[in-house]
Amino acid sequence: MPARFELHGIAFSGPTYKVGLLLSLAGEPFDYVHVNMMQGEHKQPPHLSKQRYGQVPLLVDRNNGRHLCQSAAIMEYLADMTGKFGGANLDERLLAREWMYWDFDRLASNVYRARTIKLGIRPAGPEVLEFSMAGGNAALKVLDEHLAGRNWIVGEGATIADIDIYGVVAFADDGGFDLGAYPNILAWVKRFEALPGFKGRKDLLPMESRAAA
Repeated sequence: MPARFELHGIAFSGPTYKVGLLLSLAGEPFDYVHVNMMQGEHKQPPHLSKQRYGQVPLLVDRNNGRHLCQSAAIMEYLADMTGKFGGANLDERLLAREWMYWDFDRLASNVYRARTIKLGIRPAGPEVLEFSMAGGNAALKVLDEHLAGRNWIVGEGATIADIDIYGVVAFADDGGFDLGAYPNILAWVKRFEALPGFKGRKDLLPMESRAAA
């Protein structure tokens, strides 16, 4: 019997990793469909018919036929469906959502951009890299200060906010960011990586399609 969830993406994608990581932490096996973005599969009709934006990730819920786009929306959906990582109450859920929107605006945009420039995927002038590094470090400082005296970003346990933001911090080194300057983030990373079901990005997402174990 196939797994309930089918995740489409590419191992390079931070947003795909966030969704796969949530599924793994929630103990939900999933079939993985590798999307060869280098050959433009994400812009072809078979993918566009399910992922209207021509991006990754795409999550298919086989229980109801839903096709879900955008990692933050997918993560909120999975928290609802699994009853995990959504926060202990409404206030925590709202705060988790707030942090996810902050991440998209301030942290992920800069870290992911710096990463693609450093890796030569999207060449850009030095002023663009400098802008991204400055913005990313400013966001990391905000996160580090917030985590002072806290184990988790929201409440007393890990939530989708932690998973979402970890899915950016895990790529920070590729972008040239020195996490050693942020001791509270490093301590949080260690706690997060000790969670049952955690898998690193290279272990979780292969460069080929794979059925659930």
